[in-house]
Amino acid sequence: MQMNKPAFLLFMALSLFTLCFSCSQPGSKVLFDGKNSDLWNITGQAAVKDRILVLAGTNTKAVLKKGDYTNFKLTLELLTTPGGKGRLWFHTDPMLAKGYAIAINNDLQDTEWWTKSGSLLSVRNLTKSFAKENQWFTLTVQVEGKAVTVNINDVPVIEYIEPARPYRTETHAQTLLSSGLFALENSGSGEIQCRSIKVEALPKKTAPDIIARQESEALDETKDPIIRLHQENFPVLDFHVHLKGGLTKEQAAKQSRRLGINYAIAPNCGIGFPITNDEQIYAYLDSMRSQPFILAMQAEGREWITTFSPEARAQFDYVFTDALTFTDSKGRRTRLWIPEETWIEDEQAYMDLIVDKICEVLKEPVDIYVNPCFLPSPMDQRYDEFWTETRMNKFVDALVKSGKALEINEKYRIPNKAILLKAKAAGVKFTFGSNNTTPDVSDLSYSIQMIKECGLTAQDIYRPKVKLN
Repeated sequence: MQMNKPAFLLFMALSLFTLCFSCSQPGSKVLFDGKNSDLWNITGQAAVKDRILVLAGTNTKAVLKKGDYTNFKLTLELLTTPGGKGRLWFHTDPMLAKGYAIAINNDLQDTEWWTKSGSLLSVRNLTKSFAKENQWFTLTVQVEGKAVTVNINDVPVIEYIEPARPYRTETHAQTLLSSGLFALENSGSGEIQCRSIKVEALPKKTAPDIIARQESEALDETKDPIIRLHQENFPVLDFHVHLKGGLTKEQAAKQSRRLGINYAIAPNCGIGFPITNDEQIYAYLDSMRSQPFILAMQAEGREWITTFSPEARAQFDYVFTDALTFTDSKGRRTRLWIPEETWIEDEQAYMDLIVDKICEVLKEPVDIYVNPCFLPSPMDQRYDEFWTETRMNKFVDALVKSGKALEINEKYRIPNKAILLKAKAAGVKFTFGSNNTTPDVSDLSYSIQMIKECGLTAQDIYRPKVKLN
């Protein structure tokens, strides 16, 4: 059947439209696909090899030549080789003097272990690795209004809303949303490889109702101590979080992203607790490895060493225990936080017993000593009186000999400053721990107070031996 001329022209127009639509969504643009490196200003040791942009060595950059992106969805396919690490910039300029930077760093040996890939640097740093070296991964960044979201392999890792009055130090004064270019930067000894960069431009102006909602959901950074830790490049990790009181792993992940506090999730493992054997450890870890948490084991009771095999325990990123459970001098099983199971006949003698039990527990094969230097009621009301100079020295000496890290505990606000200062002087590493029993995980207020009063630095914080999926 022959078509008349108008019908034929309409058919051709529709066919051309369909073809174009199938090739490119409205507003989307390919910024690199192996052939168009001419869109970028490239400096340093960079080249396109086998349709892959390879940034090798330090001070190597690829900066988009033209563009003024405000709201967008940017997707990159990346790979790092050992020693390859750097940043993805957005809302920046040719000199990389403004805008936000997202970490590209999958090196588990990096001394700066708290800025893994996906970190919104200086604002929301990540302690968990979501990608592996020598494996391709997808990094997606979306900016809409004041909201910045970052996904790795389609898993959300950052959800940040820039408030009306963001807190920024002088060093990070230009880390603000505006508009601008994209850039890739390698600052490591290895390679950052990129095989695809695509951007979808979103409407420049965000709807007023969305902006209003974002403003209501943003944290008040004028009062938020957590943003100050990030700005100071201090590791922000709660090493002792429990999924208790109805807190689910999904809720914990969302809460962690909102508050900017990384979580290490720990199940209670021991006789009478949720995990009682090796098989349950492996099943638990299988269900949690893909989650955005560091995974710890809380070893309960003194019989945990024989309850679980060394091989099963080693599957966690680290193991911690406390000295709250022991057998007293008359053979009675004691749990110090339960008054009915604490028999105090002579307070000073009982205090000496507690110190001796702590020193015994410090010989157990764990990485961190938690709920540290706890005292039962009513002795806890005279904490400084019972923790004399002699007892503190005995404890710190045993702690140093054990090589364990010391928790600054949020639930009980222990140990006191005097013990922490002695431990710091002796070279002990520290962790922060909520030990929550409800969904209200701590804001780390006591830890932050002790950071300031004891002069703790990032180098004083224990480094988890994080394992990948």
